Amino acid sequence: MSAPPIHLQNSRPAPELAADESARGNGAGPRQPGPERHDTAVSPAQATTSSARPAITLDPRTYTRALSCVHCGLCLPACPTYTETGNEADSPRGRIQLMRALADGNIQPTASVRKHLDLCLDCRGCETACPSGVVYHELIEETRFRFNEQLNDDPQKRRASWEDNLLRWMFFNVFTNPTRLKLALLPARLLQKIGVYPLLRSMGVMKLLPPQLRKMEQMLPPDGPLWPKALPERVIEAGGSGFAPVLNALAGQIGAKPLDGQAPRQRVKVGFFPGCIGSVMFESVNRMAVEVLAACGAEVVTPAELGCCGAIHHHNGEHHTAQNFARRNIDIFVPPGGPIVDHIATNIAGCGAMLKEYDFLLRDDPAYRDRAREFSRRVRDISEVIVELGIPTMKYTVEETVTYHDACHLAHAQKVTAQPRQILAAIPGLKLVPLPESDMCCGAAGTYNLQQPEMSTSLALRKLNNIAATGATSCATGNVGCAMQIASEADARGRQLRVVHPVELLHFAVFGPPRANNIKLR
Repeated sequence: MSAPPIHLQNSRPAPELAADESARGNGAGPRQPGPERHDTAVSPAQATTSSARPAITLDPRTYTRALSCVHCGLCLPACPTYTETGNEADSPRGRIQLMRALADGNIQPTASVRKHLDLCLDCRGCETACPSGVVYHELIEETRFRFNEQLNDDPQKRRASWEDNLLRWMFFNVFTNPTRLKLALLPARLLQKIGVYPLLRSMGVMKLLPPQLRKMEQMLPPDGPLWPKALPERVIEAGGSGFAPVLNALAGQIGAKPLDGQAPRQRVKVGFFPGCIGSVMFESVNRMAVEVLAACGAEVVTPAELGCCGAIHHHNGEHHTAQNFARRNIDIFVPPGGPIVDHIATNIAGCGAMLKEYDFLLRDDPAYRDRAREFSRRVRDISEVIVELGIPTMKYTVEETVTYHDACHLAHAQKVTAQPRQILAAIPGLKLVPLPESDMCCGAAGTYNLQQPEMSTSLALRKLNNIAATGATSCATGNVGCAMQIASEADARGRQLRVVHPVELLHFAVFGPPRANNIKLR
C-alpha cells in the first residue's frame, strides 16, 4: 500500500529566504497576512530526496499539526518576536515551515535556523489567533526535544558557553528543587537583611555579570524570608463556630457523631499545587491562596511529596524527565485506587498549563495514560476554582487602580481570561482598567528571559509602556514568572509599579491587613 500524500510546497519555504536576507542585512519589514503560496502533494519518500536524511524525525501526529497551517498570516500580529523583528522566520508561520523543512530533509539545522527557532517564546499566542486550529506548541516543543536528544547522544555537538551550561544546570538542578533553591538564595537573602545587597547594586557591582546572569540577579525580589516555610498539608476554615467544623470533619472520618448532632457539610476537596519557584519566591502568595480557597468553603490539601510540574524540563527539551515528574504527581493526587481530590488548583499559570497537559505528555504510557487523563481533567487555575465555589464575603475595600496582564499560559494555553477579571471587578473599591495588548507576552516565558535577555527586555519594555498608558498604580497577573519579569524591569527603570497576584488583592478584601481570620492550619 502506498504511503498517504503529504502536502509540501513547490518552492523553498519563505523562512529560509528570510533568514538568508536577514544575514545580509536585507530583512523585510512586517508582512501583511494573506495566502502566498500553493502546495502540491508528494509522497514521504519524495519529501526527503533533497537531503541525505531528515535533520529531525517528528512523531507523525506532531508533523500533522504542521499540515493544518494554511499560511493565512493571522498569527503574525499575535507573535511577539515577529512584531519586534518583522522577520518571517521569527513568525509562527515561518517557524512551522522551518520545522517541516527540517523533518522533510530539505534544510539542515544551521546556526541561522536554530537562532530563529530558539527565539520562539512558546507563548502560544498564535494558537489563539489561528483559525485553522494549529497546535503550534507541540511542534516547537518536540523539535527542541529532538535537537536535545541528538546533543545527548553526542555531547561533543553541545557547543555552549560556560554561562549557557551553568544556566542549564541551574534550570534542571536548582530551580526545580525548592530546597536547593532556598540554599542558593540564602546568601543573597542574608545580604538583603543586613543592607549590603542594595549597596552592591547601587555600586554597579551586578553590572559586571554576563548578560544572562545579570538578568537572573535583576529578577530577585528585593526582600523575602531567609527560609520560606512549606505550606500546611491541610487547611480548612472554621468559620464562626470555633473548632467545631474541624472536629466534626475529624469525627466524620472515624465514624463518630458530630458535636452538634448534625452531619458535617460536605466540602469540596482541593489539592493545591505550590510550584517550585512559587513555593520559594512567592511563599506568602501561596499561603494567601490556600486561605482564600478555605474561605470559599474548600478543604485544601498540599501534600509534602509533590514535585516539580515538569514545565522547565519539557520546554527545554528534557521530555523524559518531565514525564517522570508527571508520573510522580499523578501518583499523589490520582493513585491507582482513584483520585483523592475534586480539583487540583494552582495559582501559577505556567504550572497549570503543564499539569493540564499530563494527558498529552503520557498518552503513550499504558500504565499512566488513563490516570493522566483523569488528573488533567481535574486541574484548574485558582481563579476558576474561586469563581466556581463562589467568591467569599469581602469586608474590606481595596482603594487601588489596577490593570490586568494576561499570562500567556493562562490566556492562550488554558483559555482562562474571564475569571481573574471577574474576581478583580468584584473587589470593593478596586478600579479595574483595561490594558492594551493585555495578552501579548511580557518576555518572561519560563526560562526564556534568562536565555534570550535582549528580546525578553524589549518585550518587557513594551509591556511597561502599555501599563503606564493605563494610569494604573498596580498590575495584577496570574503567574510567578510574569510578576518577577514585570516588577524587576520596572524597578530597573525606576518606575513605581506594584505587581500583585489577583489572590493578594482578594485576600486583603476578605481578611484585611492583619490576618485575623478563622483559618485552621494543620
